[in-house]
Amino acid sequence: MIPITRPCIGQEEVEAAGQAILSGWLSQGPRVQQFEEAVAAYVGAPHAVSTSNCTTALHLALLGAGVQPGDQVICPSFSFIATANAIVYAGAEPVFVDIDRRTYNIDPERVEAAITSRTRAIIPVDQIGLAADIPAILEIGRRHGLMVVEDAAPSLGATVGAARVGSLSDLTCFSFHPRKSITTGEGGMITTADGEIADRLRRLRSHGASTSDLARHQSGSLDLEEYPELGFNYRTTDVQAAIGLVQMGRLESILAARRRLALRYSALLGEIDGVEVPYEPPQARHTFQSYCVRLPSGLRGKVMADLAAAGVSSRRGVMAIHLEPFYRSRMADCSLPETEQATEDTLLLPLYADMSEADQDRVVGSLTASLRAARALTQA
Repeated sequence: MIPITRPCIGQEEVEAAGQAILSGWLSQGPRVQQFEEAVAAYVGAPHAVSTSNCTTALHLALLGAGVQPGDQVICPSFSFIATANAIVYAGAEPVFVDIDRRTYNIDPERVEAAITSRTRAIIPVDQIGLAADIPAILEIGRRHGLMVVEDAAPSLGATVGAARVGSLSDLTCFSFHPRKSITTGEGGMITTADGEIADRLRRLRSHGASTSDLARHQSGSLDLEEYPELGFNYRTTDVQAAIGLVQMGRLESILAARRRLALRYSALLGEIDGVEVPYEPPQARHTFQSYCVRLPSGLRGKVMADLAAAGVSSRRGVMAIHLEPFYRSRMADCSLPETEQATEDTLLLPLYADMSEADQDRVVGSLTASLRAARALTQA
C-alpha cells in the first residue's frame, strides 16, 4: 500500500533522542530552548515558544492576543477542526467565512464583511501548506484593531514574497505532527515579534509559573516560582526538541523533494479532463503538506474506493467544520458554498519526500483508470 505520507526520519533522530534521554533532561529543558531559537532564526521572528502541539499553540496564541469569553474570532470553516476548537477553548465564538476557490484559503473580502463589535481576532489558515493572503488580512486587522493569529500548521517553509511564514502575523502557530514538513512526533510552536506576549505564553504553557525549571536550574540560587494567573500544561520535551533540531537541518531538502514531486504530479495530471491541480499564486511558495486535487462532483467516493483497491492511500481534502455535528448543534445555520463544494470534491494523494517516481506513476495511473471508468459509466 502506498501511504498517504511518511515522515523523513533516520538514525540521526534516533541518536539525538537517545542523547537527550541520557542527559537527564526529559521534560522541557535546554534542547527546547535551542529548538525555539532554530525555528525563530529560520522564519525570521524575534521569539518562538514551543508547545505540546499546534492546537495548544493556537489556544495560547489566542489568549496572548487578548481573546476573552464572549469575543468572536473569524476563521475559515475549511480547515481541520482544531482551528475552531481552539477558539472555543478560549471561551470565544468562531465566525466562519468562506474561502477563495483556487487557493482554498480564507477570502479577505469576506473577512471584512464578517467583522462586528465583538470581533477580537482573525485566524487565517495556510491551507495544505499555501500561505493565506496575509498582507491583506493584516491590513484589515490593523484598520479594525484586530490581532491576526495565523494557523500555519502545515506551512513551515512557506513564503509570501521574500518573507517566510512565521515572520508576518502577530502570532503564527506551526505543527510538528508526522504529516507536516518536519516532525517531532507531536509538537507545536508559536512565533511572534512581541516579547511581552512571548514571555506570557512561556508562563501559560507551564501552569502559569513565573519562572521555568531551566531558568531555576541555571540561576544556581534559590528562586521560588509564583503562579499569578491560571496556566496549562502545554510543554514539549527535550526528547522531542532533540528530534526537531535534526529535522530542522533536513527541512530545506524535504521541502525541495516535496516540491519536485508536487510539480511532477501537476505535469502528469494537468491534462486529465476533470482534474484540477493545486494553484500557487506568483507571490507565494507552497510547502505541499499534501497534494490536493479537485475532482468532478460526485466522483470522490468511487475514486477513493478504486485507489484503495489498487493499493493507493488517499484522504478527503479538508473538512467543513460548520457541518460537523458539534458545531451544527451550537451555531446558527450558515451558507458557505465554496467551502461546501471544496470539501465534497477535493482529494489528497500520497506525497512524501522519499516517494519514488514509480510509486507516483502508480498513483497517477490508478487515478486515471478510475476516472476513465467513471466517465464510461456516465456515457453508457
